[in-house]
Amino acid sequence: MASWNDIKMYDLSIRTGISTPPWPTYEPLQVKYFKRLSPNGANGQVITTSNHIGTHLDGPLHFDTAGRDIASLELTKLCAPGVVVDLSDMAEDYGIYTPDDLMKRADIRKGDILIINTGYNKYGWDQPEADERRYMLRHPGPSMDFVGWVHKMEFKWIGVDCGSADHPFNTKIRDWEPVEAEICDKVFQAKYGKGLNEVYKWPNTYQCMHIQQFPKKYGEIIHAECVGGQINELSNKRCVIGCFPWKFVDGESAFCRIVAFEGFDA
Repeated sequence: MASWNDIKMYDLSIRTGISTPPWPTYEPLQVKYFKRLSPNGANGQVITTSNHIGTHLDGPLHFDTAGRDIASLELTKLCAPGVVVDLSDMAEDYGIYTPDDLMKRADIRKGDILIINTGYNKYGWDQPEADERRYMLRHPGPSMDFVGWVHKMEFKWIGVDCGSADHPFNTKIRDWEPVEAEICDKVFQAKYGKGLNEVYKWPNTYQCMHIQQFPKKYGEIIHAECVGGQINELSNKRCVIGCFPWKFVDGESAFCRIVAFEGFDA
């Protein structure tokens, strides 16, 4: 059995502050002091924010009225063996990845926690190559057969190092950013011989990594978004992965700290 001294921890969370961009149209983080050390002896702050900023866990309730809240999630769901799969070698704007792309790179097992490194963590707001539009609007996303594969693999949860576990143009961004949608359509036509509306057919496929994953009937396979930190140090490695949101009663989603533990038998 591994000694604690043999365990190495990796922080897979990004820094979160007033400059951290929320997902498009969501409210950004606002912070103010309501008291200072003088004269009352303590600093105190108030924050106003949406839950979808920085590294956060989308809870079942986020896309399912009957779904569980964050406080109801078991530790055995949140922390378990898993794998970080590195797809950064195929990273490109508007790209699509498939189950095969992941399986040929790492040892992925049924019931795992799966974290996907698309390579777009490098465009995070506090990185040297920071580019908010690429991070939120142009990151790679999954193919449609990914949905059934996730069900078959019964993952506890999934994490991605970008704005969404869905392809950005299989979300409402398609309507909000028509110029980007047109560019994406041209990229799809050139690469796949199909347009955007053929690859992701609305309304049937709309935000499928949320709508066709979160409800209990699909296995309640939720996901964390905006993963980052030391993610590049764990390329295609198995480890124990833990997601630690606050015990948020009635919470549809929550900020979280994601930590990987290397050295346990995973």
